[in-house]
Amino acid sequence: MKALLFSLTLVAFLNSAFAPAGKPFPSAQLKSLDGQSVSLNAKFSNNKLTVVSFWATWCSPCKKELDALKSLYADWKPMGIEVVAVTIDDAQALNKVKPMVAQKAWKYTILSDQNKEMLRALNFQSIPQTFVVDEKGNILYTHSGYTPGDEKELDKKLRSFLKS
Repeated sequence: MKALLFSLTLVAFLNSAFAPAGKPFPSAQLKSLDGQSVSLNAKFSNNKLTVVSFWATWCSPCKKELDALKSLYADWKPMGIEVVAVTIDDAQALNKVKPMVAQKAWKYTILSDQNKEMLRALNFQSIPQTFVVDEKGNILYTHSGYTPGDEKELDKKLRSFLKS
């Protein structure tokens, strides 16, 4: 009986723990690397789909994911798919972001959530955390973590969303 109660509680928690597909992406004012305030939600309406990837300079899987997306980004951009990489680095580590982005030659929009407001609003605990958002700001897909090959699955998902 205790095991059943625990399982039901766990399922209820997991269902509420993440912003599920179909829900609106929370409103967000983030900072560009130049310190300008940017409305992430305004960016959604400029694209058919937006991939929002939360990452940090200290996170190896995050950097591997963003490196892997770089090869697909050239194909995605003409299809109306934008990538926004949101760093959750704190103020002290934030000075490492610009040099890393330049060294990695990531052409994505890079924004900062140094106060982790989006992390709390979307209620996730680990990175990389990736969301696919449509032009209306609705979350279509979410994925946590990165294993080589995940980018191919993401590419399939994006292409299927464009067809529907």
